[in-house]
Amino acid sequence: RVPLLCAGDRLTRDEFERRYTAMPDVKKAELVEGVVYMGSPVRHRQHGRPHALLAGWLTRYEAHTPGLMTSDNASLRLDLDNELQPDLLLALPQHAGGRLRVTQGGWLEGAPELVVEIAASSASYDLHDKLRAYRRNGVREYVVWRTEDQAIDWFSRSEERRVGKECVRLC
Repeated sequence: RVPLLCAGDRLTRDEFERRYTAMPDVKKAELVEGVVYMGSPVRHRQHGRPHALLAGWLTRYEAHTPGLMTSDNASLRLDLDNELQPDLLLALPQHAGGRLRVTQGGWLEGAPELVVEIAASSASYDLHDKLRAYRRNGVREYVVWRTEDQAIDWFSRSEERRVGKECVRLC
């Protein structure tokens, strides 16, 4: 019998995947710096609508930029302590010069060029633990739309961009 996956568990990535796979009814769970986070119910105005708008933006950009790929809520293996499930990402595949690869099993591994999170209830770890994990693993740009605060934080490895109330460099 596989133990249940519970918020706050401290697990290895392998154990996290074993438990997550055994619970197909769980829609979103992440391993952030070795700690399990479970998704909250998703509300339309605070998450669903902003997510749809950003997904449209990224898929349109992908359609006009050969070689790019977009993904929506796919598990992303960054390292042994982090398996995140970003709302959206945009990446160059390895064969096109990027650092993201798709494994034989369909997992994403490595650092995408852009990660986007819509943060209504998750801002506390999106802007701290996830930011550190993305920074350490070489994600080039990270956008967090804090819908409750009506602000966007855009973190970039190459320059600082101030879109919302705050912005910090990744490096």
